[in-house]
Amino acid sequence: MTPTRPFAAVFIAISLLGSSPVLSEVVRMQVDHRDAFADGHQFGRSGAYEKWTGRLYLEVDPLAVANERITDLKLAARNDRGRVEFWTDFFLLTPADPRKGNGRLLFGVNNRGNKLLLGAFNDRGGNDPSTLADAGNSFLMREGYTVLWCGWNADVLPGGGRLVMGVPVARQEGKPITGRIYAEIVVDSKAYSQPFYWGNSDIYPSVTLDNDDAVLTMRPNRTEPAVEVARDRWAFGRWENDQLTPDPTHVYVREGFRPGWIYELLYTSKDPRVIGLGFAAVRDCASFFRYAAADGHGQANPLAGAIERAYVFGISQSGRFIHHYIYEGFNADEQNRIVFDAAMPHVAGGGKGSFNMRFAQTTRYSSQHEEALYPTDVFPFTSVPQDDPLTGVKGDTLSEARRRAPLPKIFFTQTSAEYWNRAASLLHTNVQGTADSPLDPHVRIYYIAGAQHVVSGKPDPGIYKYPRNILDHRPVLRALLVTLDRWASSGEEPPASAYPTIAAGELVDLKTYGKMFPRIPGVQLPEVMYQPLRLDPGPRYWTEGIADHVPPKPGEPYTALVPAVDEDGNAVAGIRLPEIEAPLATYTGWNVRSAKCGAEG
Repeated sequence: MTPTRPFAAVFIAISLLGSSPVLSEVVRMQVDHRDAFADGHQFGRSGAYEKWTGRLYLEVDPLAVANERITDLKLAARNDRGRVEFWTDFFLLTPADPRKGNGRLLFGVNNRGNKLLLGAFNDRGGNDPSTLADAGNSFLMREGYTVLWCGWNADVLPGGGRLVMGVPVARQEGKPITGRIYAEIVVDSKAYSQPFYWGNSDIYPSVTLDNDDAVLTMRPNRTEPAVEVARDRWAFGRWENDQLTPDPTHVYVREGFRPGWIYELLYTSKDPRVIGLGFAAVRDCASFFRYAAADGHGQANPLAGAIERAYVFGISQSGRFIHHYIYEGFNADEQNRIVFDAAMPHVAGGGKGSFNMRFAQTTRYSSQHEEALYPTDVFPFTSVPQDDPLTGVKGDTLSEARRRAPLPKIFFTQTSAEYWNRAASLLHTNVQGTADSPLDPHVRIYYIAGAQHVVSGKPDPGIYKYPRNILDHRPVLRALLVTLDRWASSGEEPPASAYPTIAAGELVDLKTYGKMFPRIPGVQLPEVMYQPLRLDPGPRYWTEGIADHVPPKPGEPYTALVPAVDEDGNAVAGIRLPEIEAPLATYTGWNVRSAKCGAEG
């Protein structure tokens, strides 16, 4: 545990903050509940914890440099102060006596509204952690961390303890904005109707129930040509109880959706949300609890003077959000103060996301079979300057962050799954997959060999359900968090990055992998792997977040590679857990689609 600050230091800091209030973008903090966590259980030196839940009402200056990257922000309604208003839920777990904490704020980026952070470090969690059982092994509490979440994806539906936020819609000269939306649908079993979207999302509806303006196509896979479904064979609607109910958020197909086939819908919707305010929500929520003495109405910040460092962690979509957040330069607040001293995007692969564009669909992400036309894995990929010889584009993911504030320390943590289906290799190779790329000195990459996308075989109840014969890599995450804290706090260098490289022969293409993988009876090797496409959404997309080509025009793929394996079929590079060092089984990062889910042949 990092030593706590003396009481005098805390008292002086609070006094100074109180005598000269720090300007905050949090106008009002609404506290709905303040309760003892785990019935007041004493977590070692940290003592008892409290749970605070409520809502933050925020506003941002649409003309400020810190907000210039937010798509359509200048088209949102402004209040009489010329600022744009929005709100977000927050959920805070903090030592009841801040003097006993370690002075560290750990921000958990939610995944589609769900709180996964405690499950990653404490082995338990859930969407309403309240009891001692929810604290799991209590690692974070015993270490003295203050843990914070807020909403960021404004298309998440409320319910189930999910964090939500409210943002304005963009309007052009007071009139509604309409636009084309691309929606992809793939089912694992036959169904007659499906929503356009998934992940507890608030779907952009069609502006009309008439499908004359819409197009629905189908194909068995991305390499086959799309075939249009005749308009008299489908409709906007839900099939329930052998009856079709008109619905502008669902598609009905008379013959039923074929399992595994890719159905692509192009339709018109309106009123795009200013979804990029999710970046501002995370930035300003964390900045408020880290720096402010009180909100705009004088209500005291419960953490005032207690936070020395702030870190951010996210899993999968949440990890991609962190990567994109840093890439867009949001790790500096409106007063140009650093927000997070360190970041830990976990199992994010090489991707970012649709987190800051007009008609954004935040849940979508490209993969080997599905959703390949969503701009998730887009150039640039590396933390140092790189170029794409096919397009002539140059860049790196940290250039804007360098311009705006001191760079955070960053741990990218990956598993085998992300090399196969999330193009993780592009974080540290050129786009041709022919040479290794160096890392920025602020970046480390740690590959957990043979592990899967979820952290363990015992996930939080009700969020993910996976078999238990998979690698539990939560101990690795706990060790890395301690290391990251030391690096950010005292400059103590962390262990060298551990990931496969081309130079060492540890990173290979699919053909080479197939030759080195052992022949195991009954095991079918994959014949394809994820290679993200160069996508062209149009000239305004990269500067204004507006797609002129819907869906994007597909181009040549980037070259992603996978970790080489030993005679047992287990990866040779990276952090090798005991199950890999002394194997009783082969752990892969891939799994082939079954015939009942639509696999061909």
